[in-house]
Amino acid sequence: MNSGWSWYVIALVVLNIVGCAWLLWWTARRRPGDPAPEETSHVWDGDLTEYNKPLPRWWINLFYLTIAFGIGYIAWYGGLGGYAGAGKWSSAGEHAAKKSVEDAKLEQTFKPYADQAIDRLAQDPKALALGRSIFNNTCATCHGSSAQGAIGYPNLTDDIWHWGGSPEKVLETVLDGRDGVMPEWGTALTGMGGPNAVDYTIAYVRTLGHPDQLINNFPASQGKKLYEGVCVACHGVDGKGNQDLGAPDLTDNYWLYGDSTESLRQTISKGRHGIMPAHRELLGETRARLVAAYVWSLSHKGSKDTAAATP
Repeated sequence: MNSGWSWYVIALVVLNIVGCAWLLWWTARRRPGDPAPEETSHVWDGDLTEYNKPLPRWWINLFYLTIAFGIGYIAWYGGLGGYAGAGKWSSAGEHAAKKSVEDAKLEQTFKPYADQAIDRLAQDPKALALGRSIFNNTCATCHGSSAQGAIGYPNLTDDIWHWGGSPEKVLETVLDGRDGVMPEWGTALTGMGGPNAVDYTIAYVRTLGHPDQLINNFPASQGKKLYEGVCVACHGVDGKGNQDLGAPDLTDNYWLYGDSTESLRQTISKGRHGIMPAHRELLGETRARLVAAYVWSLSHKGSKDTAAATP
């Protein structure tokens, strides 16, 4: 708050306090020449009379005490513009103090799991329960409470990992995030193969997992040349992708943005940009390990402990 607004707020507060005190003083007593309490001329039914009397003394004194309390409250806690108050209290400071207490409790809870390997944590039911709780509070917004994802958000329960599914890679993804970029290739492909180039490329991509479908398939045969000229650099000659780049395997049946022709046309022509935010600052190392262990366990249900802890 700049000084101008600060003085504006101070003036409003002071005027309100002084105004309340003056109004209370002015109406607290009768003055010479004032009509008698019963001389209001407000009489109903012969015996119902309106009076005009000062407030009781105990009520007036209580009001003065309230004003004094308000002045003391403002002096200690602040409220006069930029004045912080003699107690230096602030809601942010109180929040920070309470947060530090709760953080210390959390630190004790998570301490036994610090620096432990992801696959080892995945065999500890208590660690998985904590990881699941962190997942529900942090990751379920995008990946869903069942971790099966949605269009544009990966399914974490299968064995398909665009950036690698080893325990170390999963932890790296949680800590530092991922930035997956599929460039726009519509203009380049059209220049190479004409107006149907994108559809030809789609036709060939669909045959990567089913090579027998390439036989007597004219669109796919045309798309093969386009694929080898543009797409092979990231997805490889065989379409298996490159986990170092986050380039997906095009031979399986999993399509992050959908497998319809329109969706694939959008992906190739306009590109995609998927971001997994980094959670190192938000979660810290140990909590990131716990949630990474939970995520890793969803596709590695071999042990009885992991299976028991997975809903």
